Amino acid sequence: MMFSVFQVSRMGGRKRNEDRMGYTYTQSCAIFLVADGLGGHPEGDVAAQICLQVVTTLFHKQATPKLANVTDFLNNAMRAAHEQLISYAAMHDLGQTPSSTLVLSVLQDDQCYTAHCGDSRRYFVRDGAMLSRTLDHSVAQWQDSLLVGNGDPPVSKHMLYSCLGAPKQPVIEVDQPIDLKLGDRLLLCSDGLWGNVNEDEIVASLSAHAVTEAAHALLSIALERGGVYCDNVSLIAVAWEKADNPALA
Repeated sequence: MMFSVFQVSRMGGRKRNEDRMGYTYTQSCAIFLVADGLGGHPEGDVAAQICLQVVTTLFHKQATPKLANVTDFLNNAMRAAHEQLISYAAMHDLGQTPSSTLVLSVLQDDQCYTAHCGDSRRYFVRDGAMLSRTLDHSVAQWQDSLLVGNGDPPVSKHMLYSCLGAPKQPVIEVDQPIDLKLGDRLLLCSDGLWGNVNEDEIVASLSAHAVTEAAHALLSIALERGGVYCDNVSLIAVAWEKADNPALA
């Protein structure tokens, strides 16, 4: 298994960066994740950091050197992060639980597995086209899927109906695994990126450039368009370069 990866995060126009991201791997398995602490909730940066730490700790305990069941791991890791946020709020006697979005992708056995809660996204690009992306757990996305809201006031695309740390059980969505092909590109990002950069630009940049150059280009676009009020912008770009199975090369 061989891949290229580059990650970058900027505070934008905010007073602090409440995004957290990271990746880690063994010889047979890799995990990439982006968490975005919710503004308007206490300690959003702490919430995102807790999510990162819980998931990566579980990964290192269970990926020896690969995960026994990736789908189960994704579900269990997301729920463990949610429960740790609830415990943190109780331990510190907070009136409101710190909350965060979370998107994570695992590469194992020449497949890509993804889970998410909230509106941090994973894009999957192949041969110059968008193969798939995660669908936000937002009110706007839900209304679009039901074709409702005609005549109603517009709903903010960032208003969520599910996140980790919420009072009710979060919606955890685990996608069907995608067989990896050499040259595939992944992008995991917070809404500070996708809120300012359109899908065509993401596809074009990931398809035309190495992941380092693509990430810097997309970051620059997001920061410029976001201006002085730009949200935190965080992204991880990944290129799949070598399969474990020679038949897939």
